[in-house]
Amino acid sequence: MTSTKETSKRQARREELRRRDQRSRLMGLGLISIGAIFIAFLIIYPSLKPAETIIATEAITRPSVELNAAGNPDAPIRIEEYSDFQCSHCASFYRNTEKELMDTLVADGSVYFVYNSFGDFMGPESAQMAGAAYCAGDQGKFWEMHDVILSNQGNAPGTAVDRRMVEFAEFLDLDQNAFESCLNDNKFQDTVDQDMKDGIADGIKATPSFVMTYTVNGEVKTKLIEGSQPYSVFKQEVETALAEMGQ
Repeated sequence: MTSTKETSKRQARREELRRRDQRSRLMGLGLISIGAIFIAFLIIYPSLKPAETIIATEAITRPSVELNAAGNPDAPIRIEEYSDFQCSHCASFYRNTEKELMDTLVADGSVYFVYNSFGDFMGPESAQMAGAAYCAGDQGKFWEMHDVILSNQGNAPGTAVDRRMVEFAEFLDLDQNAFESCLNDNKFQDTVDQDMKDGIADGIKATPSFVMTYTVNGEVKTKLIEGSQPYSVFKQEVETALAEMGQ
């Protein structure tokens, strides 16, 4: 009789242990499933969340636009900007100086102005944005993309760069298939890389920086203008250069 009771107790304990083990396994599987769902959510959320508001750009009239350049290519002075779309000082130059520069020194034929990226200076996102601007340039809207990127700098934190660039392309009424193909294929990666190499060769160490070149009596002269300078600085440098050239 005693033996039968002990056997029943052992069986009951084994059954209880079995049930506990089963509950533990089910809880473990449940936690793993929840974790997997959470990770999947983090991965797909950026592509599902609503588009952020896009700030309209200030209208800047750029004369004789050709891809990333504006003005007369035969102008006596050439100014090349080296910039980074993530750089706040670059956005400051765009907001505070560029319009007046375009309306005067570029419009009157004194300056030929060229925009260059500075590669991945502030990170891979910088190169992606530069590539997007060049892709927009394929459709004649380099400067429009340039303006909308800088106008919306930092207003959509957490949004994947490629998604944000597609939103900008939609805003600018670009051919979406052509733009996304260009972006996904990294069509202008070599151009962006070359921008940085050229900038380094020109002595660029920070953005924005501007390389002004002109010729006096057959000698090519170069002037480096660093930082987001006011229009008055560019006007003075250009007037000094023109005086050297006798113009």
